[in-house]
Amino acid sequence: MPQNKVDLIVIGAGPGGYVAAIRAAQLGMSVLCVDKRKTLGGTCLNVGCIPSKTLLYSSHKYEVTEHHLAEHGIKVGKVSLDLDQMMDRKNKVVDQLTKGIDFLFKKNKVSHLFGTARLLSPEEVSVKTEKGEESWHARHILIATGSESLSLPGVIIDEKKIVSSTGALNLIKVPKNLIVVGGGYIGLEMGSIWRRLGSQVTVVEFMDRLVPQMDQELASALHKSLTKQGITFKLSSKVKSVTEKKDKLLVDVESSSGKPETHDADVVLIATGRKPFTEGLGLKKMGIAVNEKGFIVVNERYETSISGIYAIGDVIPGPMLAHKAEEEGIAAVEAMAGLYSHVNYEAIPSVIYTSPEVASVGKTEEELKAAERAYKVGKFPFLANSRAKAIGETEGFVKILADSLSDQVLGVHIIGPDAGTLIAEAALAMEFSASSEDIARTCHAHPTLNEAVKEAALAVEDRAIHI
Repeated sequence: MPQNKVDLIVIGAGPGGYVAAIRAAQLGMSVLCVDKRKTLGGTCLNVGCIPSKTLLYSSHKYEVTEHHLAEHGIKVGKVSLDLDQMMDRKNKVVDQLTKGIDFLFKKNKVSHLFGTARLLSPEEVSVKTEKGEESWHARHILIATGSESLSLPGVIIDEKKIVSSTGALNLIKVPKNLIVVGGGYIGLEMGSIWRRLGSQVTVVEFMDRLVPQMDQELASALHKSLTKQGITFKLSSKVKSVTEKKDKLLVDVESSSGKPETHDADVVLIATGRKPFTEGLGLKKMGIAVNEKGFIVVNERYETSISGIYAIGDVIPGPMLAHKAEEEGIAAVEAMAGLYSHVNYEAIPSVIYTSPEVASVGKTEEELKAAERAYKVGKFPFLANSRAKAIGETEGFVKILADSLSDQVLGVHIIGPDAGTLIAEAALAMEFSASSEDIARTCHAHPTLNEAVKEAALAVEDRAIHI
C-alpha cells in the first residue's frame, strides 16, 4: 500500500473514534486515528467520564468514612482530606486507561497521530502535527471529534475560578462556596463531589426541574435526595452575569418572576450543556450538511451528505453519551464493510452517578402520555429489598413502564444503589422486546439488588411479593 494511504481515517480518539478504529481493524481495514490530544481516549477518558467517576467514588468513600462507618460498628478517629492524593489517584487511573488504548491500538495494528485534522476532499485529510503538515488518503473518513462545553454570554471560562467540567476536575483546593450553573448530569455530579468534600453548593437551573430529559418522578426523587444531602437549588432561575470582586465572584441570578439575587462564590461551574466540536475540520468548504444547531446530518449508515465521509457520536444529533458513540462507531464501520448493523436508540441507557445513582432506558412516563400511549406502571422500593437493607442503602425505587395491551417494556427508570449497573438488565430486555412478564418470570439470585427489578416487573400486574 502506498505511503500515507489507508482504508479508513478516524478523526478523534474518544470512545466513538477509538472503538470504531479497533472494529475496523478487526474487519481487515488499515486504519489511521488522529487526535489533537497527546493522549488517547478523548474528552471522556481524559477530562470527562473517567476522572469524574473516579472522584465521585473517592469523595463517596470520604463521606462514608466521615459519617457512616460508625453505624457498621467501625470506629475511626478524626477524618482528614488529602486532596492532592485524591487528585493523584484520579490522574493515575486516567493515565493507565489512556495507555490501555495505546496497547489496544498496537495489538490491532491501528496507527495513530497526535495532531489536528482538516478535510481536503472525500478521500484526503491534512494532519498537522508538531513535525509539520502531512497529507493522508483513505477510502473512508470517519468524523468522531466529540463536543465541547458551552458557556454563558459574556462569561469567560478560565478553568480556575470560572470553570467547565474540566476545571472542576482539577481544583487545587475545596471551594468554600461553589455555584453550579445547570442542573443536568454534569452539574449534579460535579456538585456532589465538592459538596461531599466540604463545599457549600448551590445549583442554578433555568428549567423548573432537574434533568428534564429524565422521568419526572425520578427527577423529583433525586432533587429531594440531593437537597437532603445539603445542595441548594435555585430552579426556574438564570445567571445574568458573573463578575470578579477582589478574591470573590459575584453571581447575579434572576428567577422566573424577575426577582434578582446576588450570590458570592469562590468557584463557578458552567454546566449548561455541550456543543459539537467541528472547528477547523473544513465542513463548510467540503459542503457537509449540518443542522440548525451545528450537528452533522447523517443517514442510517452514518454517512454525511458527502459520500465516503461518515460521522458519529457527539457531532451528530442524539444524546451525548460515550456508549452511544461506541455503538455508532461500530455500526458505521460495519456499514463501510458491507455488513448490516444498526443502533437501537430506544435501548440506550443513561446514568447519573450521584448518590443515589439514577438510571433510565426507554420512554419516560411524560413521553408516553404525550404520545397517548396506553401503559401500565410497576414500582418497587429498595426499602423492601433485602440486599439494600443489608448494605444500608434503601433510598429509591425501580419503575417499569409496559404497554397496556402487549405488556412490552417501554421504559425502565431506577433511582437507588448501583442503578447504573442494574439498568443493563432493562436495556437487554428492551433490546429483545421483552415483556414485563419475561422479566418477572426470570429467576434472580437472592439476595441481590436486581430482585427489585423483578419485583417491579411483578408489580406491573399488581403481584409483587415483598410489598
